[in-house]
Amino acid sequence: MDGSVRIGRLFRIPILIHYTFLIVIPLFAWIIGSEIKDTAGLIGKLFAVTIDTSVITSGYMPWILGVVVALGLFAGVLIHELAHSIVALHKGIAINNITLMIFGGIAEMEEGTPDPKVELPMALVGPVASLFVGIICCVLVYTAPSVTPDPGMQGVWIFAFGYLGMLNIILCAFNLIPAFPMDGGRVLRAWLATRMPLHRATKIAADIGKGFAILFAIVAIIPMFYNPNFFNPMLLLIALFIYIGANTESSAVKYSHLLQNVTVGDMMSTPVITVPSTMPLSTVISMMYTSKHLGFPVVERDTLVGMVTLADVNRNSSIDREAMQVRDIMTRDLVTLPPEAPVIDALRIMSAQDFGRIPVVQDGKILGIVTRTDILKVAELKQV
Repeated sequence: MDGSVRIGRLFRIPILIHYTFLIVIPLFAWIIGSEIKDTAGLIGKLFAVTIDTSVITSGYMPWILGVVVALGLFAGVLIHELAHSIVALHKGIAINNITLMIFGGIAEMEEGTPDPKVELPMALVGPVASLFVGIICCVLVYTAPSVTPDPGMQGVWIFAFGYLGMLNIILCAFNLIPAFPMDGGRVLRAWLATRMPLHRATKIAADIGKGFAILFAIVAIIPMFYNPNFFNPMLLLIALFIYIGANTESSAVKYSHLLQNVTVGDMMSTPVITVPSTMPLSTVISMMYTSKHLGFPVVERDTLVGMVTLADVNRNSSIDREAMQVRDIMTRDLVTLPPEAPVIDALRIMSAQDFGRIPVVQDGKILGIVTRTDILKVAELKQV
C-alpha cells in the first residue's frame, strides 16, 4: 500500500505501518488520556475492583497511559491479522504483507477466487484471536496485587489491562457484525456460498455490508444535528471503508464469474498496430490521434522490445519531444501474457499495476493486445 513503511517481519510476513497509523496513535492517546477518570470508574465497575487513581491522573501520566493503551490496541490488531494470515498460509494462500493503518490492520493476500471452506475458518480466527487477547488482559487485571504492593501502580496495571481487555473484546464483537468485507461479512458469504453460487453469495453479503455502512453513517451524522460534540468521524470513515470495500470485492467476484473460461487469446485485438523503436515521437502522437489508441507495442525484427503510451509521452515536454524517438521513452520492462492465460488474470494485473493494456505474446512474437476496456465490454455483454 502506498504511503507505508516496513518495520519488520513476523512468520516471514512483512509488517508495514501506513502514515495514517502515525496520525491515529496521538488521537487515541488524547481521547484515552482526556477521559481517564471516567474510564477508570467504568473499568472499576466492570471488573468489580477498586482503582487508585492517584498515579494515573497525575502529571503527564494520562497521556503516557493513552499512548501505551493505543499501542497495545494496535498490537492486538496485529495479532488479529496474524491469525488470519497464519491460517491463510496453512491453506496455501500467499500473504504479501500486513499493514497497520487508521482503520486497524489489513492483511494483503494473493488474489484468487474465494473458497468458502478456506474463507470460513480464516475469517473466524481473527475475532477468536481478539477474544483470546481480551480474556488474557481481563485475567491480568486481577493479578495487580501480586505484581506490586503500591496501590497507585496497581491502578496503572488495572487501568491498562482492563482497558485493553474491553477494547479487544469489543474488537471481536465489532468484527463479527455481518458487514462485508469485515470478518462477520466473510463468514456470512462463506455460509451462503455453501447454498448458492459464489457470485450470488458475494452480492447478498456485499448488499448487507453496504446496508450496515449506511446505518453506521447515519449513526455517525444524525446526532450532530442535536449536539455537534456527538459527531463521530471515525465511524463515518469506517462506514465509507465498508461501503467501498463491499462494492469493490463484489465487482471483482462478479467479473471472475462472468469471465471464467475466457482466455486473453479469445478476446485480444488483432492485428496489432506496432511501431519501430526509431520512429519519431511526433509521428507516434499523430498515430494516437488518428487511431484513437493510447499505446503501441514497439517491435524490432518481429520481436517485442517495449511499449510506448500516452503516459510515456506526457512525461516529456513538448520541446524535448521534437528531438526524441520511441526508444528514448518506451517502457522496456513489460508484463506480457500467453494467449491461453485466463482473461481475469489480465484484469487483476491491470488493476494491481494500473495498466491499460497487456501484449499477448508467444515465442517472443506479439499475437495481439488486450485492454481493460475490451475486458469490461466483454463482461458487460456476458450479462445480457
